[in-house]
Amino acid sequence: MSRLRGAFRSAARQDRAAFVPYITAGDPTLEATLGLALALERAGADVLELGVPFSDPIADGPTNQRAAERALAAGATLAGVLEIAAEIRRRTSLALVLFTYANPVVRLGIESFAERAASAGVDGVLFTDVPAEEMPRFRPALRRAGLDPVMLVTPTSSAERMRAAARIGGGFLYLVSRTGVTGAARELDRELAANVETARRASKLPVAVGFGISTPDQVAAVAALADGVVVGSAIVNVIAGEGDTDELPGVVERFAAPLAQACRRRP
Repeated sequence: MSRLRGAFRSAARQDRAAFVPYITAGDPTLEATLGLALALERAGADVLELGVPFSDPIADGPTNQRAAERALAAGATLAGVLEIAAEIRRRTSLALVLFTYANPVVRLGIESFAERAASAGVDGVLFTDVPAEEMPRFRPALRRAGLDPVMLVTPTSSAERMRAAARIGGGFLYLVSRTGVTGAARELDRELAANVETARRASKLPVAVGFGISTPDQVAAVAALADGVVVGSAIVNVIAGEGDTDELPGVVERFAAPLAQACRRRP
């Protein structure tokens, strides 16, 4: 069993959804990213989504776009992200997913990327801009390296497309909670429960829901429906708002702990 599947299975045994926070690697620095990962594990994270900063992040909203800009300005590269991922693997038991666009991977070389990511202890890779039809270009190298290709599906994905993503994917199926780009939202989509059910029928993989989830109440609502809850922009906003990097891990831990607690299902 992969570390990703193990994380979801362990959460299910504890009658909770897996807590999956997202941060942009290199924001504010690569060195700070390690401290943030440790803080999120202390807060109760099961899986860490580590964003690879990219200059044209078309799937991201303003919050994560600015985080990518800050990381790139601080000198973050894919090679540097892999190095910090290796340190996170040595220091935590978190399952690690790289959240990336195809361009940095293609530039490094797909085979080389897969081998280096696996050596760093990465468990899965999620391409934000690679649909199921184009995954055969990437999937063989990922599978040979023992990496789970985590697939995205959206509220507009048909049941057939969800089944295709599930056949190709591994680790878990990432269901986008609403149409549009990343970013905190005031309310969850009214069709979310139906969309989760469609994803469950399409896949034997755990289903995690992300995009727009930012408060403990929203986390609790999603945890009642899905196997995992992804919180990204809300955490990235906290990182952006804290000027003291020494205080940053504690600030993020205090913010994330209630989100992790909200993943516990109540009778």
